[in-house]
Amino acid sequence: MPSIQARILNVIVRVLIKRRNWGRDEDAFVKRARRLFGAPVVWRWLSVRGMTVDQHSSGGISGEWVSVKKPETDAIILYIHGGGYVSCSPVTHRPVAAALARLTRLRVFGIDYRLAPEHRFPAAADDVFAAYKYLREQYPGTPIAVAGDSAGGGLTLALMQKLEDENIGLPACGVCFSPWTDMTVSGDSMSENEEKDRMFYRSTIKSFAAAYLGTADPVNKYASPLFGEFSGMPPILFQVSSTEVLADDSRRIHEQIQSCGGTSELHIYDGVFHSWQMAAGLLPEADAAMKNAAEFIRRHTKLS
Repeated sequence: MPSIQARILNVIVRVLIKRRNWGRDEDAFVKRARRLFGAPVVWRWLSVRGMTVDQHSSGGISGEWVSVKKPETDAIILYIHGGGYVSCSPVTHRPVAAALARLTRLRVFGIDYRLAPEHRFPAAADDVFAAYKYLREQYPGTPIAVAGDSAGGGLTLALMQKLEDENIGLPACGVCFSPWTDMTVSGDSMSENEEKDRMFYRSTIKSFAAAYLGTADPVNKYASPLFGEFSGMPPILFQVSSTEVLADDSRRIHEQIQSCGGTSELHIYDGVFHSWQMAAGLLPEADAAMKNAAEFIRRHTKLS
C-alpha cells in the first residue's frame, strides 16, 4: 500500500494535472504542460542546498552540473529530464539530479535539449546524442551512466540505439524512471490503468506524441525505442508505478532485454504518481527509488 505521504501527493497531483482536455489546440496544450510540469520553484531551490550548481554552455551543449562539494571523479552521470518532449529543463528537474549526486557522490550533468513543438523529432534525440559524445570527449576513459525520467527515459534508450548504430561506446549503465518508450501508445496498461493513473489519460499521451513527432513515423526506434534491438545493451534499471498508463513501456523493454540475455531490473512501486522520484526527501517511495538507482549506478560503474 502507498505511504500516507504518497496518498496525499496522489490527490494533489490528480487535482492539478489530470484532465481529458488539455487545451483547444497544440499551443494551449503546450502552455499547460510548461505551466504544470517540473518541481515547484521552492523545491528546486531546497533540493540543491549545500551543493554546487554550475551552468554549462560550450561545444554546442547546454545544461548544468550538479554535485556535492567534493564529488568522486571516477564516473559521471548524464541526466535527461522528462516533460513530454514539450516542457521542463535541467532546472525543473534539479531534485532528481541532486538526489542522484548526493547518493552516488558523482557529478551529474543535466542536458538542456531542444523542446517540441518548436523543435520536433529528432531534435531532442540529436541533442542527447551530441551531449553524450561531448562528455566522452571531455572525460576520456571515464565511465558514464545515463539516467532519465518519462520522455528522458525514452531518450536514454533512444541514445543507446543510436550509439549501437554509430558504433560508439555504450554507457556503463542506464536508469529509466517511468520511461515513455512507445509513441504508438499501444501498451495494455494504457487502457487498464487509464482511470488509476494520477496524471494522464491515454489521449493525453497521444497529444504529447503528436506534438513531438509532427509527421515523423511513430515506430522510428529513436522516437519509440520499444521497436529497436536490445542485444548488447548495458545493464538497465527500470522503475515504474503499478498504476501508470506507461507501465507497459517499461515491462515490454525489460522483457526484450532479458530475452536477449541482457541485464535488466524492473522495480514496480505500488500506486505512486508518474515520476514520483521528483519528491525525494518528501516521499518514502521516492527515497527508496533514488537509493536503489544510486546503488545500481555505483555497482555498474564499478564504484561499489
